[in-house]
Amino acid sequence: MNIFEIILEWFSSYLIPILISILAIIIGYILYFIIKKQILNLAKRERLESSTALNITKVIKYLIFLIIISAILVQFAESLGLITALFTLVGGTIIGFAAMNTLGNMIAGFIIMLSRPFNVGDRILIGGRIADITEIKLIYTIMVDLDNVKISIPNQKLLEQEIIDLGKKNIIRRHVSVTPGFEEDRKKVEDTLLIAAKKIPEVLEDPQPYVWINSFQSYAVEYRLYVFISDIKNLPLIESNLHKAVLDTCKEYNIDIRTPLLHKQIKE
Repeated sequence: MNIFEIILEWFSSYLIPILISILAIIIGYILYFIIKKQILNLAKRERLESSTALNITKVIKYLIFLIIISAILVQFAESLGLITALFTLVGGTIIGFAAMNTLGNMIAGFIIMLSRPFNVGDRILIGGRIADITEIKLIYTIMVDLDNVKISIPNQKLLEQEIIDLGKKNIIRRHVSVTPGFEEDRKKVEDTLLIAAKKIPEVLEDPQPYVWINSFQSYAVEYRLYVFISDIKNLPLIESNLHKAVLDTCKEYNIDIRTPLLHKQIKE
C-alpha cells in the first residue's frame, strides 16, 4: 500500500470529523467577521474608543480560535491517542500556570475599558507621579510622565493602586500644609498664606487659591493652602518655590510654623 492509498483511507475513515472541522472553521470565521463589524461600527459612532474596540476584537479572535481548535481536537480525540492526550494535559497545565498573570491582566484590562476610571489622553496622578495615558491595552496600560519617560504598567497592578484622574485639562490643584500653634490668629495665618501664593507667578488667579483648616493636632492647627497650576512641566520647581514663599512670608509676618510640641521640648 503506497502513501496515496494510506492518505485516502485515512480521509475516508475520518470524512465526517474532517467535514465538521471545516464547518467549525467556516462558522468561526463568519462569526468573527460579524462581531468585528459590529464592534467597528460602535467605534465609528463613538460608542467605543478605537483602542478599546481593537482590543476587544483581538480577544474575540483568540476566543474563537480556541473554540475552533477545541472542536477539531474533539473530532480526532480517538485517533490522537493516549500519548497526545497526556501531552495536551501536561502542556495545558504548564501554559495555564504561565498564562495566569496574563489572564489576570486581560481581565483587569476589560474592567478598565468598561468602567473607564480614566481614558486615553487623561492626566493621572499615580504613586506620586503625574503621567498622561497614551494607550490602554489588554495586558498593560502605557503612559508618559512629565519627564517624557514611557511607563508600561500591568493592568492588574494598575487596579490595585489609588489613581487620581486629573482629566484632559492642563490644570491641577496642589497644596502646602503648615502647623502653627493655637495661639496664632486664624485670619492672620490664612491671609499670610494667600499672600505667599500671590508671590508665585505660575499660580493661577482663576481658580483662586484658598485656605482650609485641615485638622486639629495636640498643640497645633493644620492649615492647608490650595493653589492651581497649569504649567505642569515645571511642577516640581513651582512647588519648591511655593514652599519657599510660604516659609519666607510666614517669617515676614512673624508666624511660627514650627511644630509647637517639638519646639517646646527643645526649649525645655
